[in-house]
Amino acid sequence: MQAVVRVAGVQARVAPGDRIFLPRISGEIGTVTTLGEVLLLSDGEKITVGKPVVESASVQAEVLDHARDAKVLVFKKKRRKRYRRLRGHRQSYTQVLIKEIVAA
Repeated sequence: MQAVVRVAGVQARVAPGDRIFLPRISGEIGTVTTLGEVLLLSDGEKITVGKPVVESASVQAEVLDHARDAKVLVFKKKRRKRYRRLRGHRQSYTQVLIKEIVAA
């Protein structure tokens, strides 16, 4: 069984046993959380598309780790004007393990 879920503005295709990286979600390491916005369900033969979400479907995921991604440098420059700005950004993410997909 596979599903497409929307979490924190990001859509991801998941199946039981997958380890995926999502934008930072709340939850302690080791706890099981519910990813509620299921957009599409597939069991191999039948595909259910939500309008906009599939009712009474959810995905159970275990929080494995909270971390931060590598630094991305943002550099702005206007030539011949002595204008230079250097800023860095590190995105926080959460690694989760998909336990099961619950359909109606």
